[in-house]
Amino acid sequence: MPCISSVTAPSYAVIPFTFTSSKSTPNFPPTKLFAKLNPKPLLQSNSSNSHRRFLVKATVSIEKETPEAERPDTFLRGGDGDGGVSSVRVRFEKMIREAQDSVCNAIEAADGGGKFREDVWSRPGGGGGISRVLQDGEVWEKAGVNVSVVYGQMPPDAYRAAKGGADNDQKPGPIPFFAAGISSVLHPKNPFAPTLHFNYRYFETDAPKDAPGAPRQWWFGGGTDLTPAYIFEEDVKHFHSIQKQTCDKFDPTFYPRFKKWCDDYFYIKHRDERRGLGGIFFDDLNDYDQEMLLSFATECANSVIPAYIPIIEKRKDLPFTEHQKAWQQLRRGRYVEFNLVYDRGTTFGLKTGGRIESILVSLPLTSRWEYDHKPEVGSEEWKLLDACINPKEWI
Repeated sequence: MPCISSVTAPSYAVIPFTFTSSKSTPNFPPTKLFAKLNPKPLLQSNSSNSHRRFLVKATVSIEKETPEAERPDTFLRGGDGDGGVSSVRVRFEKMIREAQDSVCNAIEAADGGGKFREDVWSRPGGGGGISRVLQDGEVWEKAGVNVSVVYGQMPPDAYRAAKGGADNDQKPGPIPFFAAGISSVLHPKNPFAPTLHFNYRYFETDAPKDAPGAPRQWWFGGGTDLTPAYIFEEDVKHFHSIQKQTCDKFDPTFYPRFKKWCDDYFYIKHRDERRGLGGIFFDDLNDYDQEMLLSFATECANSVIPAYIPIIEKRKDLPFTEHQKAWQQLRRGRYVEFNLVYDRGTTFGLKTGGRIESILVSLPLTSRWEYDHKPEVGSEEWKLLDACINPKEWI
């Protein structure tokens, strides 16, 4: 437990867009679309352990947003609730908007005074979102909770890759896609109170207009992860226990699989360390029953408050030193580095002209970089860094 001395006292983009073939395996997220402002799409492939993966670099078409004065009842286009697979769109939007409300209410209650600013936006062809930010509160330095519903077009190369390379002689037109999600990053002021990130999303593609009957693709992705500056082992165990309990309701393999996926995803390569102490992360999930995965994503979103708020209530008022605050700011610097260099949702949004304030809401209000900073071996700061370099099994 950290030594506490007396003292004065960050997706939006719903993406990564991931196109999955029914022949793919869950251990190899098969096909990723990374948008690049390049008029000549490039299709690359490589193979590993007999599993083929495609990387598509192409332009994705998403309309610019329009500010709105009021929240609509739905951001979905007319007809999206007409049964079948499309009904998942209705229920997923309902879930993320209810999760946004419940998380924001819990955050405001924990803060004791701060209120979220809300921006509502839409797009002419359908879709839109609600961005909420609480900044400079009593407890929260910056807390963002965003939801979005997005319609767009993906290029033909992405569609061919999504089919696992089959029927490459066909040249379908742009593929309509739908994406919806909730994304949040919560940065407390107190260095003993950890940062939390969570994101849950759903993605669909429709058949191209000139290729009727082509299969619809769909998948779920998301996760919840904890990023403290100091380790309170009881807090980390509590957080991971909630993740495991949630996963175990659906499949006992989910927690160990998604915990490792989280440790691997939030890896800062140029630092050779993880951003934080992990949680769960998954992507490309379409190899289970769709209704089960919708329920799983819903349960994960609903587990955010019991996993996190009890930790905040215990740590938000602890006294801390300037040294401890500086260490938190250094770790916030790592947060910035990961989000701007490696996070697929952030980089996708920046490259495709998404809503910049929503994209960058994950960044902390303040952060710090020191030249060649190394914590003293055996110190509480060193223990945190060691856990980020060498991921642990907390439960």
